[in-house]
Amino acid sequence: MPRPKQRTPELRDRVLDAALGLLARDGVAGFTARAVASEAATSSPAVYELFGDKAGLLREVFFAGFCLLRAELDALPRTADTRADLVALAGAYREFGRANPVLAQLMFAQPFADFDPGEAELDAGAEVRGHVVERVRRAVEAGVLQGDPVDVAHVMVALAQGLLAAEAGGRLGHARGAVDRRWELAVGAVLDGLRPSGRD
Repeated sequence: MPRPKQRTPELRDRVLDAALGLLARDGVAGFTARAVASEAATSSPAVYELFGDKAGLLREVFFAGFCLLRAELDALPRTADTRADLVALAGAYREFGRANPVLAQLMFAQPFADFDPGEAELDAGAEVRGHVVERVRRAVEAGVLQGDPVDVAHVMVALAQGLLAAEAGGRLGHARGAVDRRWELAVGAVLDGLRPSGRD
């Protein structure tokens, strides 16, 4: 009699939650299929049946990370002050990275040698960039910024990810006030540099 399939939606969700928790707690070095299985109170074969291999599990974690980030960005209000909205967006990136440092590393630096995001995972990142493009376009249409919204959005995302990596590595300093000030300086400098000529 064939062994019943262990692939159920409930187990899949439990394993994914366990993977996210393990990555946050133990970092990249402690992330193995066996450790995830133990954390989820299941077996390694069940994990492999659900996700194929460690890389498959990492792809799901990567995808889940961008879904979480997108939810954070979607929750930001849209106000009449489009510049302030972009400052808030950079702040949301920062808070996401501070709350999920190892997950952010997986999403933005891809520290696992055996991990290659697939099309669906790359699309999840593109959806987040699309959200940023929409916010930038509002600022361009309001006359607050100038430039192609897609180009500006790529710059904003690269800036936020670079600052996150610098903060995580201690390269922005260690005192919270100083790090806050350097984030504000960098974000403000980019936005001010993109103002239309002659605008105060």
